[in-house]
Amino acid sequence: MASDTPADGRPLLLVLFGSTGDLAKRKLYPALFQLHARGLTSKEYAVIGSGRHSPGTDDDFREIVSDAVKGAHGGEAPAGLDEFTARFRFQSSSAEDGEDLARVVRETREGLGADTRTLLYLSVPPASMSGMLGMIGSTGLSDDAVLVMEKPFGEDVASACALNKRLHEIVPEERVFRVDHFLGKEAVRNLLALRLANGWLESVWNREHLAYVQIDVPEEIDIEGRASFMESTGTFRDMIPTHLGQVLGIVALDLPERYGADELREARTALFRKLRPFSPDETVFGQYEGYREEEGVAADSTAETFVALRAWIDDPRWEGVPFLLRTGKAMGVSRQQVTIGLREASRVPGADYAACDRPSEWVFDLTDPPRFGVEAYGKRPGTGFRLVRAPLMLDEGTAFPDDPPLTAYARVFLDALAGDPTWFTGAEEIERLWEVCADVQGEGGVPLPYARGSFGPTAALELAGKRGWRVPEK
Repeated sequence: MASDTPADGRPLLLVLFGSTGDLAKRKLYPALFQLHARGLTSKEYAVIGSGRHSPGTDDDFREIVSDAVKGAHGGEAPAGLDEFTARFRFQSSSAEDGEDLARVVRETREGLGADTRTLLYLSVPPASMSGMLGMIGSTGLSDDAVLVMEKPFGEDVASACALNKRLHEIVPEERVFRVDHFLGKEAVRNLLALRLANGWLESVWNREHLAYVQIDVPEEIDIEGRASFMESTGTFRDMIPTHLGQVLGIVALDLPERYGADELREARTALFRKLRPFSPDETVFGQYEGYREEEGVAADSTAETFVALRAWIDDPRWEGVPFLLRTGKAMGVSRQQVTIGLREASRVPGADYAACDRPSEWVFDLTDPPRFGVEAYGKRPGTGFRLVRAPLMLDEGTAFPDDPPLTAYARVFLDALAGDPTWFTGAEEIERLWEVCADVQGEGGVPLPYARGSFGPTAALELAGKRGWRVPEK
């Protein structure tokens, strides 16, 4: 069960590979500080950052950490920052050489105490993961340690299977925590909670009442200097078998008889087994205009910065219900949203339905604090019987003002500290999602161009049919 406190008070050593990378600066250090500030870490803990290239002295590394936390607090230094950064030090390592790091880890553990827990956080590219695992195993770093691994896990079915095999030679599955930070979002967990707690909602969670599901994550930002990542990974690998696929799993799974890590993982895996392999005919790749002029991008690049697809689930609950997934860079708005369209009943003659151009919809904003709304139709005040669209909204920020949510990555760290695998992905579901993606990977060809500030190529807009995509809002 998910916890709001670490599992015990033993000292903690966190070893962070990729500690000078973009993810660490944008997400990991602010998340760790949030736990530190709320007293949700062990009282005694230390962090060793590692990577191939040293930032200089330990003080230089601490400055990187400090700047990252300040950046998350409007440029100001929050209370307790110096005490937080004092726990950090840096030691270089690589897939070929980890002996010095192993020595520093042993010394730090001895200083913290014999009962120290060790978490190894691997924020490294998929191509580097196997070599890093070899080093971690050969140097003994993995002994009694928990491995927390960033996505994407592998690059296709074969590499994911090989990586799992390599991983299990070093540590058992129960000590592996594969991160998908969308599963750390309060909003995604709340989506499941709404289904679990509200029988009226679950009773209509099927094809008889629901017409379509849209999982939409457009981003206004472009690649922001991350050409190397986009060129090697692309938007499809980065987002579809990970974030959007996992959200689909939470929306569509059959509720388990009991809420627990094993039960929820099995429910997701069972759903993914029923997910029909994605079809090239229902998948659109795009590339924003000007992408090839970005620094570090090849002049003839075919890397996609956008993808939209229509997915189907071969199960009686979801027969005939399209699941529409879309994400991309340099789009017209930034949004993280699940929209579920309801099937409309027959209309009563005599009422003014002129404004009823879309079905009623349930809308789940996946931002923090979570918001859940129903957009339905009611009577406009005044004379006549004119029906108009109106929102009914549950805003957790308003409903629970004294309970600000943890960031997704803070929740990731907290669950890993507590040894709770409920909201981490298992080996089987990872491999199955790559299988579902196989038919549209490596298709080749040139992605369709789309203008900056638009919502992708025309072919992607047409995937949603006459109802269209909710984002942009009609």
